Amino acid sequence: MASSIREKQIAALKQMLNLNSPEYKDNGSEPVWKVLIYDRRGQDILSPLIPIKELRECGVTLHLSIHSERDPIPDVAAIYFCMPDQDNLDRIAQDFQNNVYEKYYLNFISAICRQKLEDLASSALQTENVSHVHKIYDQYLNFISLEDELFILSNQNAQSVSYYALNRADAKDTDVEVMMDDTVDGLYSVFVTLGTLPIIRSARGNAAEMVAEKLDKKLRENLRDTRNSLFSSENSGIYNFQRPLLVVLDRNIDMATPLHHTWTYQALVHDVLKLNLNRVTVAQEQKKPKTFDLDPKDSFWITHKGSPFPTVAESIQSELEHLKNSEEEVKQLKESMGLDGESDVALAMMSDNTAKLTSAVNSLPQLLEKKRLIDMHTDLATSILSVIKSRRLDLLFEFEEKVMSQASLDKQILDIINDTEAGTPEDKMRLFIIYYIYTHSISDSDIDMYSSALEKQGCDLSPLKYIKRWKMFSNITTTSNQYGGGTKSVNMFEKLISHTSSFVMEGVKNLVVKRHTFPVTRIVDELLENKQSSGTSDEFRYFDPKQLRNTDGFKSKNNFSEVIVFLVGGGNYIEYQNLLEYVRNKTVSPGLPQLRIVYGSTVVNNAPEFLEQLSLLGQELH
Repeated sequence: MASSIREKQIAALKQMLNLNSPEYKDNGSEPVWKVLIYDRRGQDILSPLIPIKELRECGVTLHLSIHSERDPIPDVAAIYFCMPDQDNLDRIAQDFQNNVYEKYYLNFISAICRQKLEDLASSALQTENVSHVHKIYDQYLNFISLEDELFILSNQNAQSVSYYALNRADAKDTDVEVMMDDTVDGLYSVFVTLGTLPIIRSARGNAAEMVAEKLDKKLRENLRDTRNSLFSSENSGIYNFQRPLLVVLDRNIDMATPLHHTWTYQALVHDVLKLNLNRVTVAQEQKKPKTFDLDPKDSFWITHKGSPFPTVAESIQSELEHLKNSEEEVKQLKESMGLDGESDVALAMMSDNTAKLTSAVNSLPQLLEKKRLIDMHTDLATSILSVIKSRRLDLLFEFEEKVMSQASLDKQILDIINDTEAGTPEDKMRLFIIYYIYTHSISDSDIDMYSSALEKQGCDLSPLKYIKRWKMFSNITTTSNQYGGGTKSVNMFEKLISHTSSFVMEGVKNLVVKRHTFPVTRIVDELLENKQSSGTSDEFRYFDPKQLRNTDGFKSKNNFSEVIVFLVGGGNYIEYQNLLEYVRNKTVSPGLPQLRIVYGSTVVNNAPEFLEQLSLLGQELH
């Protein structure tokens, strides 16, 4: 049975592709052939979950955008998967008018309102298509699952729910209201898909509180509607410990982490290469860029996406050597049997002493697939390594870790700013913003000195302007025990420095990250442990949609086995990996299930994108 949010979304999509019947199983009969029509949101949801090969297996022969020019195809069923917005509904009405398909299965990503449904019925009636519309479904799938523990709400229209959109000076109340409603709709879809009712905690006095309030209200309304409730008692879990904890946070609680130079594989891929919907693009000199799909089934990726980069490079090297040995074994086996250079016919004629060769031949497809994946990781790691070297990312990462863990600095920040080889102007600005956030008191004269040094290096000072204002209004306290990170250099590069290695790592520090806790992880830990001393419990509101009257007087300790952490205003892979590491290292009381954390956000930004948003906000300040 599907358990993770990603598996449940895939199951729901496959049921939809099977004309909303239980999922098609291969029992020798052919599936019903059909056409899939989607909008941009539908494409974003499907793209990381169901590859084209699987669409074919589900009987989809053609998949097209709803707004593309489409020729009529008689005698075929058409599955529509789109948002119930006016543009899409007008286009569906136009398809009715043109009799484009024989049967219509309309699946709306979010719930369609009564008025729009009536308008759709009218257009079907006018074009005599009522009998052709077979099913209309509200799918509640308005979120994008990237991994088992990771989802986002927006991709192609990410600007509409970005940190900038939420905090810009000219944002009207109505604009913010629409953004909050879109966010709530996405989170509501997540819980309908999971089939569970959360207990909600949110910080006070920010966008996160608005989202929590609206979500609580929406869940309550659905529970009261007993005829149409999406949360029946059978699958929503009656007891508290079976229900997930939803922690809603605002991006403003931590502005340093999204700008941090990272050292783990997945976060580096997102920061220095273009990673979008699990697809990464690697630019090549004078050649067409290469595109790779980072498959959640790829065991190397699953094992190493949270590993420090030097460890990843070593692992790729040992995997390459292992593959080379496997290839050599097959080659030697063929030679010993006198088959080198011979045809397959000669190979088939050999009846004895072929057990080993048969085994080797049988394992060939897995070997080839493994080689393809390792070649892909070699390309990715090589690209990342060249960026690390050219921008001295190891130096920047090490310095930022020391700043964030309040450790003593072995060099002055001014030296790094003035070092022309240490990073791009954007890298220097990211470094200085982190230094500024974590340093309690910097005099105005020092800030002017740093600003002029940054300007000389070609930095845009707009992001700093905004961060100054943010720091003034934010009640931030940064103590050394909050982060507890740091790095240590270890000498494990012997294998990689050898000239036989694919990665020449000279000049790059082998930094092993010490265990540390980012602010988001710390808040989650305090809420889970119900620590009173920090005051976190009092700063956070409590909502339980199952209670008749909402009260903030929550003091009892719940043993949650699942936590969903949601960031309003954008998340990042650094926090995601930190939460996964926290789960791996958390000790669970005997008899209780292992804790599971899912990380979600309105969008997922890398540091350059987030810096650009801060720059736009800074330019608005006069």
